[in-house]
Amino acid sequence: MLRCENYRFIERYRPFRDLTFKFYADGSLTIVDNNTEVAIKPAELNRESYDFYARRRMAFIRKDLTAKLQKYA
Repeated sequence: MLRCENYRFIERYRPFRDLTFKFYADGSLTIVDNNTEVAIKPAELNRESYDFYARRRMAFIRKDLTAKLQKYA
């Protein structure tokens, strides 16, 4: 079973999307618009939602690298 981290983000500016970001342990990502239940690509994100995505992605990668360093060190 894949480990998954879920984050919810609601945009403060138009189009006011309610998004769920799912980061999977294998590095894959799913972004879903909760209102329409449609998958969204990272290129379709607006400024603040893209910033949220980038920060969460970096934190996820950093945590994964730290865990691997501790495992193999």
